[in-house]
Amino acid sequence: MNQPDFGRRDFLKLGAVALGATSCSTTGSHARAEFELEEATIADLQAAMDRGEQTSQSLCSLYLRRIDALDRRGPSLHAVIETNPEALAIAAGLDAERRTRGPRGPLHGIPVLIKDNIATADSMATTAGSLALLGAKAPEDSELARRLRAAGAVILGKTNLSEWANFPSNDSQSGWSGRGGQCRNPYVIDRNPSGSSSGSAAAASASFAAVCVGTETDGSIVSPSSTCGVVGIKPTLGLVSRRGIVPIAESQDTAGPIARTVRDAAILLTAITGVDPKDPVTQDATAIDFAGQLDEATLKGARIGVVRRGLFGYHAPTDAIAEAAIALMRERGAEIVDPVEIPHLREYGRAELEVLLYEFKDGLDRYLVEFAPGAEVSSLAELIAFNERERERELPYFGQETLVRAQAKGPLTEQAYLDALAQCRRLARDEGLPALLAAQKLDAVVAPTTGPAAVIDLLFGDRSLGGSARAAAVSGCPHVTVPAGYVQGLPVGLSFMGARFDDARVIALAHAYEQASKARRTPRFLPTLA
Repeated sequence: MNQPDFGRRDFLKLGAVALGATSCSTTGSHARAEFELEEATIADLQAAMDRGEQTSQSLCSLYLRRIDALDRRGPSLHAVIETNPEALAIAAGLDAERRTRGPRGPLHGIPVLIKDNIATADSMATTAGSLALLGAKAPEDSELARRLRAAGAVILGKTNLSEWANFPSNDSQSGWSGRGGQCRNPYVIDRNPSGSSSGSAAAASASFAAVCVGTETDGSIVSPSSTCGVVGIKPTLGLVSRRGIVPIAESQDTAGPIARTVRDAAILLTAITGVDPKDPVTQDATAIDFAGQLDEATLKGARIGVVRRGLFGYHAPTDAIAEAAIALMRERGAEIVDPVEIPHLREYGRAELEVLLYEFKDGLDRYLVEFAPGAEVSSLAELIAFNERERERELPYFGQETLVRAQAKGPLTEQAYLDALAQCRRLARDEGLPALLAAQKLDAVVAPTTGPAAVIDLLFGDRSLGGSARAAAVSGCPHVTVPAGYVQGLPVGLSFMGARFDDARVIALAHAYEQASKARRTPRFLPTLA
């Protein structure tokens, strides 16, 4: 695969043009604020709007210019699959509202990018990266999109992803979709961004929006967030409604924020959390100001377990970064319980896959009928046939054997499904991570999130050293990853996992570590590693 010759000097020159900074002699706060959109936080953007230096409309324009310069051209990250043609008009309306009534809250006028499996009832498509859904128009917003709009956020566009959330094949390539092509890692662009929320993580890291939204079934928020050097929150299953999100598995799916700081991710999570009567899993969701719970002193006195067995040992440099993080947390007053072991961690992988196969077929067939009218396909069976007809565009690098296996499954009343689901719930939830946290009286457990990014390989597919996602994913517990360090310039994250609906505490611990470590570095868009 040919890579563009795009180095650090070219990036700096292009970035300055994209953000409106013309030279070192440029004067005035407006030019400075434009350039500082790189790494700008929600608080920075709100302060600029409060001072009259920016408006929501000008912020959207600047981010759109940056996307055009660095995503469409330049290093060509392919992180954004579509921009919203209505964004500037929506922003103008929010600017008028700010002038007459004041802001609705911290997201008022803030540009947000969301993954292209989250339905929006507007001019944008919702395709999960598949050409099969290009003609579909959602009849209503997903509950998540509705909540973002109610909070005053501007949905700036949709992000690229691993097609169908990386489910079609065992050999699929993270970040690739038939509609969006191959998403790239903003640190080293011949490296994989991981997935399936590849575009959301890459876009957040590259400052294409203030914050982004991803989705996860098992690792699809935390893995790309770690690999792209950003914060990812996979919340407790049931905090965020899944209605209107292209599903994989109702027993594990959730959406969550991806951002450059824990505080920004917490602000976004606050906005999208809440009960949705049409998604029964959210019946216990309560409104919490997650950002309001953040305190740099949270590590002091916290009991944090270190999960070594199964989550360390696959890559020495990654382990070294985690060891330094653990030492830092101990210095900041945390009580480190080392080691602890998550029971049954390697015992339910096959059962999990069985559950996913059954639930994908059931969930997708229902989603296509409700949220994808006008699409070329209305069932999983029709999708498989579409992919065969469009093999050159949809299956150029890998097959769809997992889709075929899912299609062979029966209804969710079959005993094989019920047995697999019961096994997952017993081993992962009843006797797994939650049981460890309770028995050891731990506030959270930590481990490396995953190793550094591998080279993009469309011939052999993904290569992963290891990862920490499964225990929290299958048990439905919260999982937060925070940048922890770098291996030859490639980011590595540290994972914090806690008890169900104890998200606020886990996020606060991650924030306290983030503030102590200050590990994140701005990506450099290097073409390759020497």
